[in-house]
Amino acid sequence: MTDTLLSFFATAERMAQRPWPRYRLDLTHWQALADRLAGTDWTLLGLWAETAEVHVALMDEGAREIAVASLACSDCRFPSLSGARPSAQRLERAARDLFGLAAEGLSDTRPWLDHGQWRHGPSGEAAVARPASAYAFLPVLGESLHQIPVGPVHAGIIEPGHFRFHCSGETVVRLEERLGYVHKGTETLMAGKLPAEAARLAARRSGDATVAHSLAFARAVEAALELEPPPRAVWLRGLMAELERIANHIGDVGAICNDASFILMQAQCTVLRERVLRAATQCFGHRLMMDRVVPGGVACDLDQAGVARLRELVAEIARRWPELARIYDDRPSLLDRTVTTGTVRPELVRRFGAGGHVGRASGRGVDARRLPSYPPYDGLDFEVPVLTDGDVHSRVLIRFREVTASLGLISQILERLPAGPIAVPVPERAGEGVALVESFRGDVLAWVRLDEAGLIARAHARDPSWFQWPLLEAAIEGNIVADFPLCNKSFNCSYSGHDL
Repeated sequence: MTDTLLSFFATAERMAQRPWPRYRLDLTHWQALADRLAGTDWTLLGLWAETAEVHVALMDEGAREIAVASLACSDCRFPSLSGARPSAQRLERAARDLFGLAAEGLSDTRPWLDHGQWRHGPSGEAAVARPASAYAFLPVLGESLHQIPVGPVHAGIIEPGHFRFHCSGETVVRLEERLGYVHKGTETLMAGKLPAEAARLAARRSGDATVAHSLAFARAVEAALELEPPPRAVWLRGLMAELERIANHIGDVGAICNDASFILMQAQCTVLRERVLRAATQCFGHRLMMDRVVPGGVACDLDQAGVARLRELVAEIARRWPELARIYDDRPSLLDRTVTTGTVRPELVRRFGAGGHVGRASGRGVDARRLPSYPPYDGLDFEVPVLTDGDVHSRVLIRFREVTASLGLISQILERLPAGPIAVPVPERAGEGVALVESFRGDVLAWVRLDEAGLIARAHARDPSWFQWPLLEAAIEGNIVADFPLCNKSFNCSYSGHDL
């Protein structure tokens, strides 16, 4: 089987989606796709549904091809893809919760986003309420096992998620997550809105990655409308994305060290992160740069004082970051907590298509800035660091190296930032587009369909956390309970981005 992704779909009906094609399959072709996935390394980028149709996005990394396949579900059923791509399992469960489409052959048919508290079912009928305690966690067999329930309300001010530990003494035998507590109905809220209005919702899918989610949505809209934002806007978007990446990686390094009781590192990282956020405020008017990336361009410009401020910031972090790396690497008691802890095997990362620091720490060097690539990164020089041990320590080292790479990117952007306008009008017409951009967690997928009036008919986003949360369950297995905060923070998956 040497055919590429696009050649596999060559006989299917091609739809008007940009920049990558969408194909409408019949049931036989979809089943053939499910079978073919078992024998290929095509990456699952996302799976989502609407009232009577299911869609899957795939990437052939070797051929550098991306495509979306669709299947009409007249009987509200479709063959599951999770047997070949386990990353599809929770997405297929969500499709049933949201649209009533059942994946045939799915091994886990429990509700995922639906906690039994909704007023209406997927078809508008009155939902059957059920207590939250009715959720059946998977059984674990063995002697002298006990359970530890954690969440969804946590001791810190964080988002809600439930973790069910099955333990033998202090050793974790199985961890099972339950998410969906912050499901907001974002995609339904987008329907019927102009792209400019829906962009505000996209920016709030996950606040710490607001630039990345805004950029993915904007690029999907622009692809649908064949709209080119001004060059200056494109480069300002890259600048904001790298500032967001730096702020989050610095904050995560400090938080991981804090969970190992090394408070000095957290204090130093908190100061540096605050420097980044204040610079973002001074340059773009918002600490998180929320609502600054919009369809058609960006909402604010960068003046010469802002350029000077960012150059000062880059110089400060470039001076202090290597010293913090040395401090981290020079603490045996800290490394004892992070080295060999929470290991994710490379084969699991590949099966789930996990990206970002989770994937790169386990040998998967895919980065949407390189593959498929998009402006301005297609004209910039940067390193995508990759390690293979897959433990907490490796995920920390990836963050250190990514910050350094992002500092170089910001310097290149500031040096080459073109002059000119920062936005163009967004026309009100029909279209369908898809985008893949890199957030600090990994790749964000966005898909949008606009109707004849230019309003959102359907929109979908897949946060990197969908493919990383399941790997956290694997990472903690065989570790002690006390190491879970380290493992969890080294992943730093998004609850809000996952729960839609």
